[in-house]
Amino acid sequence: MTTVQQLSIFVENKSGTLLHVLELFKEAKIQLVASTISDTVEYGIYRIICTEPQRALEVLKTAGISANVSEVFAITLDNVPGRAADAIRLISNAGIGISYLYSFMLSGKGILIFRTDNAEKTNQVIQENNLIPLDSDKLLALV
Repeated sequence: MTTVQQLSIFVENKSGTLLHVLELFKEAKIQLVASTISDTVEYGIYRIICTEPQRALEVLKTAGISANVSEVFAITLDNVPGRAADAIRLISNAGIGISYLYSFMLSGKGILIFRTDNAEKTNQVIQENNLIPLDSDKLLALV
């Protein structure tokens, strides 16, 4: 299965918390590739794709910040309107639920990062439909 490692960091919704995380990465010389944050009233989940996820996890844990590393899918798409809809339609039509998704442009390509409720079936859909999956090495090579 082709996936990338993503950090999920639990941050309190108070001034300076996000800055503290970013400063830790700056000091450790860890490069962020993509990130997204979703929040509730009391805390946020800051999801990050970075150059050294395992080392980043250790930096955070040493600083007493709750985080974990998980495997998520990453696919690359041509920079053409509608390509994301086409890819998501394939996954959705297979009865697979998407837990979350974020996207960005990198080296002229669209990149979708997402987690589903059925990793094996998602991998099968990606392969059967000739979608272009990225592993961590291939994604970082685009940076």
